[in-house]
Amino acid sequence: MVVLAAVAVVGLLTYGLVKKSNSSLALGQVVPGATTSLPDLDGKGSGSVADYRGRWVLVNVWASWCPPCQSESPDLEHYYDANRGKDFTVLGVDTNDLSTDGLNFVKRHDITYPQLHDGNGDFAENDLKTTGVPESFLVAPNGKLVLHSLGPVTNRYLETNVTPFITGQAKQ
Repeated sequence: MVVLAAVAVVGLLTYGLVKKSNSSLALGQVVPGATTSLPDLDGKGSGSVADYRGRWVLVNVWASWCPPCQSESPDLEHYYDANRGKDFTVLGVDTNDLSTDGLNFVKRHDITYPQLHDGNGDFAENDLKTTGVPESFLVAPNGKLVLHSLGPVTNRYLETNVTPFITGQAKQ
């Protein structure tokens, strides 16, 4: 009986992992929900991933209560400062969070790149198909996903994986 129960548990876990991996965004897929309008984190307007069509955009999904999000924020800000321009930006999406907590996080970490607020997490979970925070998605100027990173990004990851795309050196 114990063996049967263990096999059932392993089977359910395997099914859940396979189902989740099959539902994640595929590289080369147009990012769904890109036109979904979210409020700006500061509440003074709204925006969407589609607002950046024609540019490279690194969409970083984060939350103020997430320690890995805190550890990656200086690297993201540094990369944004070094590479921002008409052809590239970082777009933060604060998810499953109170906007006041998100605003405090942005202020505390001196983040200057644009921020949207996905308070209930619907955009992150349903459109981007995130499995947690942080997650980052590099969206090409044509709206297609070219990179997906689970967990915190580092300067090394950004330079090694993102820079070749935004400088035109990566094969798509």
